Amino acid sequence: MRVAYFDCFAGAAGDMILGALLDAGLPLVKLQEEIAKLGLDNYSIESSRVVKKGISGTQALITINQSHHEHHHRHFSHIREIIGSSALDEAVKEKSISVFKRLAAAEAHVHGTDIENVHFHEVGAMDAIIDVVGSVAGLNILGIEKISCSPIHVGSGTVTCAHGVLPVPAPATAMLVKGKPVYATDVKGELLTPTGAALLTTLCSDFGPMPGMTIEAIGYGAGTSEPEIPNLLRVSIGQATDEKAGFASDQVAVIETNIDDMTPQIYDYLIEKTLGMGALDIFLTPVQMKKNRPGTLISIICDPSEVSRFAELLITETTSIGLRWRIENRLKAKREINAIETPYGKIRAKYAAIGEKTVNISPEYEDCKEAARKHGVPLKDVLEAARKLA
Repeated sequence: MRVAYFDCFAGAAGDMILGALLDAGLPLVKLQEEIAKLGLDNYSIESSRVVKKGISGTQALITINQSHHEHHHRHFSHIREIIGSSALDEAVKEKSISVFKRLAAAEAHVHGTDIENVHFHEVGAMDAIIDVVGSVAGLNILGIEKISCSPIHVGSGTVTCAHGVLPVPAPATAMLVKGKPVYATDVKGELLTPTGAALLTTLCSDFGPMPGMTIEAIGYGAGTSEPEIPNLLRVSIGQATDEKAGFASDQVAVIETNIDDMTPQIYDYLIEKTLGMGALDIFLTPVQMKKNRPGTLISIICDPSEVSRFAELLITETTSIGLRWRIENRLKAKREINAIETPYGKIRAKYAAIGEKTVNISPEYEDCKEAARKHGVPLKDVLEAARKLA
């Protein structure tokens, strides 16, 4: 599987994504041919080599004839029509429209209006259309099947726009990255733009450390501003090593806290509630804490988007007043569940495989327990029969 990983150490913008793809090997002429399929006019797309704080990258240069466009506005429906009626591949159309729909929904929420009433200034809309369609088409040309992203540096301070002086991240940007890992430092200015946020949050399947991959190409896309750090977006492109080995892979969040002053009865309730809320796992580990007090390390594994829910659960249901969390890569056997006929009725069994090889078969315990009770036979007999038939 061919994968791409965006490292957003200086945020991201639409033109930075384009520049990174061009720097990683996307031919400029191919990008120009794809954008031409939109039927737009009075624009140009070029690229330039630049150096940011000693690191070389590519800047995508999109020029719009402002005298032709400056008095016009476009609504989401107009942009959807432009992309939908173009000669682009259907997959590129669908993903590009999804990006704009997400962007329009964020703007509508911020301004308290309907998605169809959101309007984009013509020059900004043209620029965004080229950024979005160019990025989606570029990833398609490069054969990217899966996209991942680092936690995003959003910047700090304020930004001046058509609506006045706004906090960073801008309200629409903040809405777009809701539920995704972001961070800020003392670097001032807007590092993550709404278009960059809409592209990454729509196209990326996970956010966190770089997944296992064999890197074949690296590209740096340059932004226009000059913050105190290199204003570049890095993309790494290559083959997913986990998939080549036959594993399935994803990323999970691990939340942990140490406790030494809680009544033990609460742990049973906590485990039951945590699993009931959809956690992937929860487990307890005995630890030795300060002043030689015995304690318990609580570890919860969940989807990265669920960190806030389970963090709140830990703080409210235990005596903890703080916790740690991190993103980890996970390898797993590919799994499927099939129902099998046994002398004790239908029992589900979980099949685990690496590549084409089945490595484990596990009858569902609850099904076997119910069958043993119903037929008045030992549970071990049901488990053995189910495993043999599976």
